[in-house]
Amino acid sequence: MTTIGLDVGGTKIAGALVDEDGKVLARARRETGIPSAESVASASADLVRELAQHQDVKGVGMAVAGFVDKSGAHVVYGTNLGMQDEPMKQRMESLIDYPVILDNDANAAAWGEFQFGAGRDSDDMLLVTVGTGIGGGIVVDQRLLRGAYGFAAEIGHMRVVVDGPQCGCGNRGCWEMYASGSALLRSAKELASSGTPHAARLREACGGRPKDLKGQAITELAKKGDLACIELLEDLGHWLGEGCASMTAILDPDMIVIGGGVVEAGNLLLDPARHAYGRQLTARGHRPVARFVPAALGNDAGMIGAAAIAAEVYDGAGADA
Repeated sequence: MTTIGLDVGGTKIAGALVDEDGKVLARARRETGIPSAESVASASADLVRELAQHQDVKGVGMAVAGFVDKSGAHVVYGTNLGMQDEPMKQRMESLIDYPVILDNDANAAAWGEFQFGAGRDSDDMLLVTVGTGIGGGIVVDQRLLRGAYGFAAEIGHMRVVVDGPQCGCGNRGCWEMYASGSALLRSAKELASSGTPHAARLREACGGRPKDLKGQAITELAKKGDLACIELLEDLGHWLGEGCASMTAILDPDMIVIGGGVVEAGNLLLDPARHAYGRQLTARGHRPVARFVPAALGNDAGMIGAAAIAAEVYDGAGADA
């Protein structure tokens, strides 16, 4: 049995034909232009037709960057997609001959990692994706946790500092303001702009223009032993570990999977995160400690997870908590 998984972002849609073992058999992508319900549906339907040629496809899963209702039918709010209370399932099924199920993109990535990636031997897993912001997905007793309305696991907006910097969500002091790729880049630009000799290699990396600094340069310099960049990643890891300790006090996972672009830094990020996690863990010294591991599926996690959700839903098993 094969299903199709789509990872729907603000400017592009990545799609994959996936078999029951999570193997990607074919892939394709489309640009959406100015995002809207119409452009996303049209591009998505075109992708499905391409990937489904001469295949026995059971259904389609769409991983969407936004709030998706628990039924998997509506995009309740997707600011980067130009959607609000959009019946995307109905719209898609009017364009293609396959059943469609929607889910949040981080939920789909978590399910992909749980089924076929780093979390395969876990029963209770927390996925933390460290990118522009922080995304998350939660598996409890081998089932995705979606909450009463489908909006669970917006973990990046857990408040960690009272009256901290204002987040894009409108609140202040959210976790992603301290433990995301954007937070890392903001700190690096501030350091490079300070004029300190400590940041000399950072300034070289951006041609003396801190505003042009890229996150990848920080990771590359840290891997080459630049102390300033190592310290920047240590600071990020500290915030990441502290937040994960707070999440553990609520969820008690046996595994914490760290994904997103920043995880390319490897143990330069994960070791400080593990240390901070252990220092802040409730009942430390008297309880098992969750394993901290990097994600295994990379950018394919959302597509594979969405395809797996579709496979389970249309095979009668379901991935709901």
